[in-house]
Amino acid sequence: MNVRTGYERYYAAYGRKTEALYQAMRDAIVSGLAQEGTRLPSSRAVAAEYGLSRGAVNQAYDMLYADGYVRTEAGSGTFVAYRPVGARVTRAKDPEEVRSAAIRLSAWGERLQAIGYAEQAGKEPRPRIDFETNVHARELFPEAEWKKAMYAEVRGAGGKQNALPGEGYYPLREAIAVHLRRERGIRADASRIMLTNGSMQAIGLLSMLLVTPGDAVVIENPTYAGIVRAVQAAGGTLLPARVDREGIVPEEWDARLLFVTPTRHFPTGAVLSSERRMALLDWASRQGAVVIEDDYDSTFRWSGRPNEPLKALDREDRVVYIGTFSRTMLGEQRIGYALLPELLVEPFRRAKMLFEPSSSAPEAQRALAAFIASGAYDRHIRNIRRVSGRRLHRLRREMSKRLARWFAFVDTDAGLHLFAYWTGLPGDYDRLREACGKIGIRWADGSRFWVEHMLAGAPGRTPVEREDGGQEGPDTRCALFGFAHLSEDLIAEGVAGIEAAAIALFGGSGRE
Repeated sequence: MNVRTGYERYYAAYGRKTEALYQAMRDAIVSGLAQEGTRLPSSRAVAAEYGLSRGAVNQAYDMLYADGYVRTEAGSGTFVAYRPVGARVTRAKDPEEVRSAAIRLSAWGERLQAIGYAEQAGKEPRPRIDFETNVHARELFPEAEWKKAMYAEVRGAGGKQNALPGEGYYPLREAIAVHLRRERGIRADASRIMLTNGSMQAIGLLSMLLVTPGDAVVIENPTYAGIVRAVQAAGGTLLPARVDREGIVPEEWDARLLFVTPTRHFPTGAVLSSERRMALLDWASRQGAVVIEDDYDSTFRWSGRPNEPLKALDREDRVVYIGTFSRTMLGEQRIGYALLPELLVEPFRRAKMLFEPSSSAPEAQRALAAFIASGAYDRHIRNIRRVSGRRLHRLRREMSKRLARWFAFVDTDAGLHLFAYWTGLPGDYDRLREACGKIGIRWADGSRFWVEHMLAGAPGRTPVEREDGGQEGPDTRCALFGFAHLSEDLIAEGVAGIEAAAIALFGGSGRE
C-alpha cells in the first residue's frame, strides 16, 4: 500500500511522522484504495520504506486499530477492517439467479419504507467556507490525550474478554450521573442511565417502546428530522406544536408522549421559559404522559445561568432525559445516553439488548470514562467554550454589521449555531444560496426542519403566526450558521462574501 504522497503532505502539515503515516493510511482505507481484507505491509517493511522506526510504525498501526480501521490476526498480520459506506460485496453472477422472490414486509417495515429521507448529497465541491452545523473543530480537540486513553484501553484489553453489558460501562454511567447532578441539578443515579449509540438510538428505542400505531405524539415544529422518522416508523400520529421566541407553545394536546428541546430549541435556539416548563409538566401530569427531553446542545453556554432541565423539575418521574457526547467529542464517537424513569429502565434495557446484546464501542466507553476521570474532558470543554465564545462574538458582530438588511437573527446564549429568518422573498433567498455556493460559501438551510416539509418532500402552505406579526412556517426561508469550526478570519471573510453576493443580486440598500 503506497501512501507516500499522502504521507509527505501530512508530514509537511503536522511535522510528526507517526501522525502523518496514520492519516495517510487512514485516507487510503477510507477512500477504498486499500479494501476490506487487504493485508497491510509489515512494520519492518514500512519502516524501511519511509525511514521510520518500527516503534513509530507500530504506533500508527495501533491508532488505526483503536479507531476501527484495521484488525489483527495472531501470526498472520494486520488487515483492513473498514468497508466504505455504500460499498457492495461482489460475488460471481449465476445466470440462473435472475428473479427476486416476493417478500412481504411487516407493518413496521412498510412504514419504514414510506418514510422520507433527505437525499444524500452528491459529490459537490467542498465549500471554501462552510457554515454548516455538526462540523467539528478538530483543531480544538485534544487528540493526543484522547488517543493516549484509547491506546491504554486497546493495549490493556489484550486477549481478555472486552464485551460490555447492553446498558454500557458502569464507571462511565457513574461519571455521567455525577456530571448531571453537579452541572444540571438533576437527581441522577447511574443505575437509571443507559448508554446508547448516539442520541438517535435512544429516540428510536423510546418510540418503539412508547408509541402504539395510531397514538398521537406531540413534536415541536420545526424539529429534528430523526424524531419525525422515529415516530412515523412506530406508527404514531404527529401533532406538530407551534414554536415561538420562547420555545414550544403549550396546549391541551390529546396525547401521551411529547418530544421537546427546552434548554435550546432545535433549530431556532429559543429557550423555553420557566412558566412554559411548568406548564408542560402540569400537562403531562394531567394526561398521564411521558416527556422526552433532548438536551443536545446545552454544554456550550456563553452567558447567564443555565436553565434547569425539565428533568430537574420532574417530581413524578415522567421525564426521560437524553444527552450525547457527539458534539463535545469527535463526530465518530457516537456515545449518547438516556436517564430513564424507574419504570422504563428494564423495558429500555431489554429493547436495547434485542439489537445490542453487548454495548457497542467498549474501548471508547472505557477510554471516555478515563478521559473524564483524568480531568481532560473538563479542560477540553473549557477550551471550546473560550475559543468558540470568541468566534460566536465575531459572527454576531459581522452578521449585525453586514447582513441585518436581509436576515433577522435569533440571538442565543448557548449552542454552536445561530439561527436566522430571511426577511425577503423566498425566491431571493434561494438565489442568494445558489450564488454563494458558486463562490464556495455554504450554510445550513433551515426549511428542511419544518414537519410539513419533511412529510411532503417540499414546502407546504400552513403558516404559523410569528412574534413580529409576519408569518413563519414551511414556506419561510431560514438559515443556520455554524461557527465553532471556523476561525475568526474565516467567519469574517464568509459573512463579507455573503454580503457582497447579496449586494450584487439585490442592490446596495437591501430590502428596506
